[in-house]
Amino acid sequence: MIAVITGDIIASRKLVNQDIWLFPLKSLLATWGDSPKNWELARGDFFQIEINDIEDVLKKALEIKALIKKTQAVDENKKASSMGVRMAIGIGEKSYTGERISESNGTAFINSGDKFDLLKKENVTLGVKSPWKEFDEEINLYLKLVGIFMDKWTVSSAKLIQIILNNPKITQEKIGKMLGIKQSGVSRRWNRANVNEILEVERMFRKKINSLQK
Repeated sequence: MIAVITGDIIASRKLVNQDIWLFPLKSLLATWGDSPKNWELARGDFFQIEINDIEDVLKKALEIKALIKKTQAVDENKKASSMGVRMAIGIGEKSYTGERISESNGTAFINSGDKFDLLKKENVTLGVKSPWKEFDEEINLYLKLVGIFMDKWTVSSAKLIQIILNNPKITQEKIGKMLGIKQSGVSRRWNRANVNEILEVERMFRKKINSLQK
């Protein structure tokens, strides 16, 4: 069983400089596998990623969201704002492996595509579809709630989240040194970004996936 993330960059075609998010995203995905077999970017702003360890897939989706949200881009009206990303996680089997991920097939790919098609209608930017209906209902409710926080991340909040995801045991004091701010400043950003709630959902996701696989 594998996981597949299908996503796109929100309103990316209105941006003046596409490279500001494209190169960092490619660099991140390159640490997870080879393109185009394990991941692929298409049509400029659409991407798909295969994740072999399904317990890790939500964490990786959060890493992508933090990477994109910390990017401040300028649109065609010369207005600067943090960017957004829409992603669907599909969990299931892989029945065929193509030379490109876009040629591979199986229920994981189908579930990811089906959920991605529903995201706009559901007015959410992150969702899951798996073989387990009750799991989907519960996790998607949590993701909808924490999505309210995540979609409002500022650039500084996204930078903080990115550091925490990459260094799970890091202290606020060390984060402060990395960001050049006091520990009290880290604490305020931590609360504004709702770090505890987001990490709790990620841990719950991981725990439930582990239980379901057994």
